[in-house]
Amino acid sequence: MDQQSLVSLTLILLTFALYIGISVYNRAKVTSDFYVASRGIPPVWNGMAIGGDWMSAASFIGMAGTVMILGYDGLAYIMGWTGGYLLLTFLLAPQLRKYGRFTVPEFIGDRFDSNAARLVAAIATIIISFTYIIGQLSGSGVVIGRLLNLPASTGVMIGVVVIAIYASLGGMKGVTWTQVAQYLILIVAYIIPIVFMSLQVTGNPFPWLTYGNIVSELGAIDRELGISEYFAPFSESSKMQFLALLFTLMFGTAALPHVIVRFYTVTTMKAARWSGAWALLFIALLYLSAPAYAAFSRFIIMTQVVGQPLDDLPGWTESWINTGLLEITDSGGDGTLNWQDLVINPDIVVMATPEIANLGLFVVGLVAAGAMAAALSTAGGLLITISSSFAHDIYYRLLKPDATDNKRLQAGRIAIVLSTIAAGVIALDPPGVITQIIAWAFALAGGTFFPVLFLGVWWRRMNAAGALAGMLGGLGVTLTYIFLSMAGITIFGIQDTGAGLIGVTANLILVIVVSLMTPPPAQKLQDEVTDLRYPEQMTYRDGEVWMNDGTDD
Repeated sequence: MDQQSLVSLTLILLTFALYIGISVYNRAKVTSDFYVASRGIPPVWNGMAIGGDWMSAASFIGMAGTVMILGYDGLAYIMGWTGGYLLLTFLLAPQLRKYGRFTVPEFIGDRFDSNAARLVAAIATIIISFTYIIGQLSGSGVVIGRLLNLPASTGVMIGVVVIAIYASLGGMKGVTWTQVAQYLILIVAYIIPIVFMSLQVTGNPFPWLTYGNIVSELGAIDRELGISEYFAPFSESSKMQFLALLFTLMFGTAALPHVIVRFYTVTTMKAARWSGAWALLFIALLYLSAPAYAAFSRFIIMTQVVGQPLDDLPGWTESWINTGLLEITDSGGDGTLNWQDLVINPDIVVMATPEIANLGLFVVGLVAAGAMAAALSTAGGLLITISSSFAHDIYYRLLKPDATDNKRLQAGRIAIVLSTIAAGVIALDPPGVITQIIAWAFALAGGTFFPVLFLGVWWRRMNAAGALAGMLGGLGVTLTYIFLSMAGITIFGIQDTGAGLIGVTANLILVIVVSLMTPPPAQKLQDEVTDLRYPEQMTYRDGEVWMNDGTDD
């Protein structure tokens, strides 16, 4: 093992020990600990945990690489994810918290007084979270594979073991505090390299102020080489695909079960709103940095690597070629590396850039630790969501309502271990790059849940038949479109990553039409919906708004 791998491995092992230690210290003892951390997380820390949960391997590893490769067209990821989080924070999170349930399927089942709706929602939650976790395990494979000079598939299995241990031990309580630590590690690891790159290239330590000039220089280099100009709109995809992807990510974000459940871990609606505000701040630190990362990475490659003799390339290229995520050809036959000769998997850009820019052993190792933190933080939240959907919504609420706390905890932990292993097997040979797999999860979340959750909160007339039709139809349409588009059959040029536009539209139409064609829900259920719109110290009943004495909101 070389010196670089040893430093990186040491930092990653230290962070692994920290995560497992936090989980053991905060081990879940009762089901409320396991599912919602006993609703005792302060808003600032919950906001940081949301940031850790939200900034997955797709954000840390894949997003900057996607923007670097696609240019302007890659910005759909940043705009879609950010916009969707605003939808969730303002339109759904406080109301869902006031309803006081543990999971999204539980809200749907109780809101519509339907066990069938609960079961469909639980199964859909497992499908969505399972798809998402494949992307996280693929990310851990990229990091560990490069670190140990192993195939990425071997790295995946190592990640499976670590994730299964700490998620099954701590439950939501342990995962929450683990995600706080993971956020701090990943954001420091993400920002330090671009600060050094900015200093190296421009002499200014504030990359957010300097990368605009670098983008202009990249445009000139692109024109000189005769390739698509960086940040030229819709050069890599159509305008319709760009808008469909943005829509998919936005509405999928607002309906992701593992993100929504984070708002259940605080005490009040007010705390849920403040959690969202803090989370926006923490998330912005990374999302505002991704375009700078992409610009500096591309600039350094194009000015310091492209044009070099193929037999005298930097050492980092050989290491990444060994992982199978970088390919170099000699299309011109002149023994010189041209930009077109580089086949770069977007998933390696963030990991490779510290090596490309010669930022030193510690920075390279820190980025590796940060990438693992990003993959593990989201994976932990996803596993808790899968676990709760099975153990709470299916096992306890539908099959064994008399199950003890110990039995429910045991069922939840078994679900975590089995789902991690199953996802790991698929991630050994992932069906796409990380950002693509994650986009499928967002498409499925939006297509299955967004209209049902949004109208379930804001439309009294919506009923169980409409919810069932919307979820089943939206899920089916989204899955079908993903498979058809991958086979080359598309509508208006919308690719598989934009399937959410088709699924959400189908879901919305079905919910409205079926609800209007069937009897309205009971008056009690309609009053509960109205009650959700008022602050927590107010309650709607008997056609009037009442103040709840002694409630501090």
